[in-house]
Amino acid sequence: MTAKVLGISGSPVKNSNTDRMVKHILESTGLDSEFVKLSDMDVRPCRACKKCVDDNICKVNDDFPDLADKVTSAGAIVVGSYCPYSSVDAFTKAFLERLWSLRHVNNHVRGKLAATVVTGVVPQVTGQVSQMLAMEMNMDRMNVVGQIEVMGNVPC
Repeated sequence: MTAKVLGISGSPVKNSNTDRMVKHILESTGLDSEFVKLSDMDVRPCRACKKCVDDNICKVNDDFPDLADKVTSAGAIVVGSYCPYSSVDAFTKAFLERLWSLRHVNNHVRGKLAATVVTGVVPQVTGQVSQMLAMEMNMDRMNVVGQIEVMGNVPC
């Protein structure tokens, strides 16, 4: 069965604050859902080859095509990131870059409901990363319906 809500976490930490918050949101919807941990996948950054322009299919040979199918078939997505080095984490950044392939001929994410989760230890940084994450999703024409910022512990 296809997930109706897809939760995506960019945190590489096992059972991280980000993971737990994304999972909590999925459970709270009461809908069918699926959780994906980006650090368990091979999703590399966009190579800007533009081979996806004609058919909305990224040609980079990694795990993104399967993830893209999950994103396009989900009714809503929840994307979670933590804030290393005052920015979105690298796993989430690569995922966001690869969404570019889904919006050329037919924008497959236009109108998709989306929510964001950002975890961190510095409120100002967490807020900036939360705004950036929502801006990126809005640029893809998703409807960001909620944003959560969580202050937590340093993972090391």
